[in-house]
Amino acid sequence: MNKTAVNAMKGAAVGIAVGTAAYMMSGKSMKPQRKKLKKGVDKAMGTLSNIVDNITYMVK
Repeated sequence: MNKTAVNAMKGAAVGIAVGTAAYMMSGKSMKPQRKKLKKGVDKAMGTLSNIVDNITYMVK
């Protein structure tokens, strides 16, 4: 993968994080759902971070 693809992955991760934060701040969901969503997003962001790190390592 080249630098453009890695940057695109990082941009997607930021977009997901911003969208999730906006949803959580909207206040339309109930508190238990927010906690469950936050836990799921934390796991997804960790996985995405590992993927980006692995891709970066392979490119070097």
